[in-house]
Amino acid sequence: MKINTITGKIVDRAYKLHSALGPGLLESVYERCLELDLREAGLIVQSQVGVPLRYKKLAFDTGYRLDLLVEDIVIIEVKSVEVLAPVHFSQLLTYMKLYDKPIGFLINFNSKSLKDGLHRLVNNFKE
Repeated sequence: MKINTITGKIVDRAYKLHSALGPGLLESVYERCLELDLREAGLIVQSQVGVPLRYKKLAFDTGYRLDLLVEDIVIIEVKSVEVLAPVHFSQLLTYMKLYDKPIGFLINFNSKSLKDGLHRLVNNFKE
């Protein structure tokens, strides 16, 4: 499946989920619902995927966890905060680099309009 097809399904399902539930719920609720919706869209989704971290002689098998990994290529970081901070974007970029994934979505479901809460980030993207 092409990346644009995968990301199109992610965006479509995120908008539908936000329209159905609206803002104000817990991050974990949006994450589980989005996971279900993406699976119903025919995508392979893993949740809470451990991110191995290596630094010099240190190794952490699961130092961090990705919220969702779609088709083993797109990372989704789900938020439900009043305002996204620069560190949220940095966090996703770090995950993308550590896990060597080209595309990531930072989705803040606590936005009046998901248009303001949906952000696509790239890391060494090659179509």
